[in-house]
Amino acid sequence: MNINVSKEAFSWFLEEMNATNGDYIKFFVRYGGVSSISDSYSLGVSKENPSDVIASCEIDNITFYIEEEDAWYFNGYDLHVKYNVDADEIEYIHKK
Repeated sequence: MNINVSKEAFSWFLEEMNATNGDYIKFFVRYGGVSSISDSYSLGVSKENPSDVIASCEIDNITFYIEEEDAWYFNGYDLHVKYNVDADEIEYIHKK
């Protein structure tokens, strides 16, 4: 599993989540919502220190990651995080 964060999405994290040098941004599974791979679960995002990381990417000393406990959700998919200009928010795309 890989994580890819577009430049536009990265800018969103800087502005909306006040991400700064050395921060860790966690993508986690939450009950509720709809995604392209589940009708009952979706992704959440928070700033917190990592534990049991299974996938990560770093951009300008900010680390985006997923923990082992959420591996089941991805089931062979890579996570692509993009910025949706019309909705003014990030969106998650899952690709095999």
